[in-house]
Order: sequence, then structure tokens, then C-alpha cells
Amino acid sequence: MSKKIFRSITEPVRKGLSWEKCWKAEDQGSIRSWETGRELRILKPELAARAERGELPALDWKGGLDKPMKGEKWGSYFYLAQLQGLKDEDLNIDLSVDVKLVCASTGVQVTYTSDISKYGGA
Repeated sequence: MSKKIFRSITEPVRKGLSWEKCWKAEDQGSIRSWETGRELRILKPELAARAERGELPALDWKGGLDKPMKGEKWGSYFYLAQLQGLKDEDLNIDLSVDVKLVCASTGVQVTYTSDISKYGGA
């Protein structure tokens, strides 16, 4: 079953929400992660520039990397949401579909998933 989460970049960052409203709502915290990426864009423009170049920099969630590695790399949808915010993009995620991205600086492919067993202990 599809679990799409969309929020337009024109929407303001929400303020003053409780932890429960941010992390226990239907979006499961994806909107808050995206909003954090938008805030990071303002605070760290060099990080935003890296993301816009197609890099997958280390962020708050599993899924970024700053050096090449061997093997399979898995990441969280929270990372993908934060990356979209950092790049000044709409939040546009389908939690039922894995997404593969390749880091422009390392060449490493990362698969983003909502299945925590794939990245939880890796």
C-alpha cells in the first residue's frame, strides 16, 4: 500500500509543535526531518551547495557519507526527507517504495527505505 508524504516548499516551517505532533503524526516525523533540512540550508549554505551538486553528505540520519565505501549502503527515509529540505525541494516521499541515489562525490549508491531492519544495525 502506498504511503505518500508531500509538502510544498512554499509551506512555512511549523513552529511550537510538541514532540508527539512532530514524531507521532501520520507522516511519522518525515515533515519534521524535512523542516530541519530547510533550517540547515539557512545555517549551513555550504552543506546545501554540496547537496545541490548531488552529494549525499552526512546529516542527522543514517544515509549520508563523506568518503567512499565498499558494499551496500542503506539509509533512512528521515535522511531523504532532510536532504530534500536541504536542497530546497518539496517533501515528496512514498514510504512504500525504496529510493536509490548515487553520491556525486563518492560514487556510492545508497538505498533509502522505511524498513529499519535494513539499516538499523549496519
